[in-house]
Amino acid sequence: MDETPLQHYADELYGGEDPLLAQMRDEAVREGVPAIQVPPELGRLLQVMVASTRATRVLELGTLFGYSSIVMARALPPGGRILSLEFNEKHAAIARRNFERAGVADRIEVRVGRALDLLPSLQGQSFGLVFIDADKESYPSYLEWSLRLTQTGAAIVADNVWRHGSVMDADDADSRGLAQFNRDVTHNPALITAIVPRLSGSDAASVSVVR
Repeated sequence: MDETPLQHYADELYGGEDPLLAQMRDEAVREGVPAIQVPPELGRLLQVMVASTRATRVLELGTLFGYSSIVMARALPPGGRILSLEFNEKHAAIARRNFERAGVADRIEVRVGRALDLLPSLQGQSFGLVFIDADKESYPSYLEWSLRLTQTGAAIVADNVWRHGSVMDADDADSRGLAQFNRDVTHNPALITAIVPRLSGSDAASVSVVR
């Protein structure tokens, strides 16, 4: 993937992409996993959110091959845990292998299945951070569940909320889901929300704090 000058500049500031994560990304692509993991700048933001919320429990919707899970696990306080929900069994297996290699397997649990089928089993639990990066059509429902599973001071982060501008036309199910999510997350009085563009400018993440 070609970098913009600003992406290259940011990578230089932070010492470049973690070599182990880069290796995992390349291996995942060779195994047929799509290269749709979070970019390094969003990974850093997730670490900031884990640290700033002092989250001891993190809920992740969409594991892929474990890139963002590992990034967040490295920022957890002692005893902190991540629960990651992944639809694809193959992706979950690759992620679990990567957690072992990264030395964070004791901090991450992956459950396999459709997130909307798994989330009801979490009713009554509370998470300090929810990261949404799964099927885009379901983002509005994921937000509803995130609000049920968080309390004041928790953070809700969602990736791909601009989807390369397609949310402005919203002519497919994924874009319509994202457009609805953006309206919901920015107009909900229980949230304070900011949209954070990526360095390339083609996409963005939403970052919310529960009031």
